[in-house]
Amino acid sequence: MESEEKKKEEKKGASRFLKLETGSRMDYQAEAGWLTLYSEEKPRAEMFFIRYSAVDEQTADRPVTFVFNGGPGASSVYLHLGAMGPKRAVLTESGQAPSSPYRLTDNEETWLEFTDLVFIDPIGTGFSRTIEGSEQSDKDKTAGGTDEKKSDDEYWKLKRDLESLSEFIRKFLSKYNRWESPVYIAGESYGGFRVGKLVRMLQQDYGVGLKGAVLISPALEFSLLEGSDYDALSWIDVFPSFADAAAVHGKSRKIKEEESSEDYRKRAADFALNELLPVLAGGELVPESKRLRILSAAADFIGLSRETIITAGGRIGIEFFVKNLLRNEKLVLGLYDSSVTVNDPFPDRDKLESPDPTLHQLERVFAAGINTQLRAGIGLNTEKDYNLLSMKVNESWKVDTREHDFETHVGAVDDLRYGMSLNPDMKVYISNGIYDLVTPAFASDRLAALMKLKPEQKRMLTVKHYNGGHMYYTWQQSRIEFFNDMKKFYSVG
Repeated sequence: MESEEKKKEEKKGASRFLKLETGSRMDYQAEAGWLTLYSEEKPRAEMFFIRYSAVDEQTADRPVTFVFNGGPGASSVYLHLGAMGPKRAVLTESGQAPSSPYRLTDNEETWLEFTDLVFIDPIGTGFSRTIEGSEQSDKDKTAGGTDEKKSDDEYWKLKRDLESLSEFIRKFLSKYNRWESPVYIAGESYGGFRVGKLVRMLQQDYGVGLKGAVLISPALEFSLLEGSDYDALSWIDVFPSFADAAAVHGKSRKIKEEESSEDYRKRAADFALNELLPVLAGGELVPESKRLRILSAAADFIGLSRETIITAGGRIGIEFFVKNLLRNEKLVLGLYDSSVTVNDPFPDRDKLESPDPTLHQLERVFAAGINTQLRAGIGLNTEKDYNLLSMKVNESWKVDTREHDFETHVGAVDDLRYGMSLNPDMKVYISNGIYDLVTPAFASDRLAALMKLKPEQKRMLTVKHYNGGHMYYTWQQSRIEFFNDMKKFYSVG
């Protein structure tokens, strides 16, 4: 039985037009609503989506792209209003929050120019929730649970999340008669992990053929997200990003006069692979004189003191780095974009306790933007609060693919390789921001080089990086460059 609140909610659509950079006019339709997900033929959840489609286009021939962000626990607002949608949040040229009030503007780089768009909010984000009164909810109430987490967390699991997205995509294709359209999926961060897994699941288990997959700042292998004293790869992957940050802040002691950032980054990556890696892997097995020489050079690349790097054995955590590179200036770098800084509220403390200049400062801009777009732009009528980023989802996340606790490997590259084998005509595009320390660009370079692809498969894979951080598309020039690259990506093949 529908609640009174649910009856008041209306799925809304609106017709709009957009002036493109070329000066031409594009008419499009915008719609926001829910699709019901089922389990054992019983309704379990309602997944919220926002759809944009071009008017007067051949619908069957026009691509449709399903888009989601990551977290886990993030809604799709960041890609929606930062890069792809017909409206975008107004930011500075380098992707920072302007002074309030925050406004939307026409997005001249909208992907709607070459594909219809469907922004998906996973369960627990946006307006997506489990259905009260479902069998699962009843079981939870019987067990004494009454809060939202008890019912929603059925979907807060790695595999179950992928299944829910796959079910949504299949239902959407049926509801809107789009099975003959070229289908693309695009995701950022953990959403890039989702894309890597879904290229296998969608095609193998749900019968959805894919034309292309776009992985933006992807977190492809969990083992690379946090380093330890007993591994080396995560430290190697972030090293070129440290070097980039040191160079942009004038702290590098290795950059050559008039050397481009691209050449410096390549030199830092070559050093990390060929010289630093054996030291991190071998420790005291490496002769002391050689070890000290290489660690001293590493310090010069990334701008910290030689004593600090030698004491740490070359293992510098990202939180330590952003706290200490500009500590004398009482500034902290961003984890998600290390080219930008914020005043350190606690300069006397060793622990990082500052707001991130990207993640935390942009949330209020996107919150204003999505509520404006949904309620005023599209006309959605609901009293619910749109959940941009849920830490409850993130902290409750479970890996439900392990058959034994000793099975520790969790990754998406194997599934990406499998999906490319299933469908040799599927194109893949992987991209990162060069100043991102959370999902560093070099990790994507290195993993792509380990995929053992045949020459014809390599032609279907593109790896490219952009100026900026985790959300590099918030930088004006990077958004324009990314948009132009995507136009070519969608038009080929």
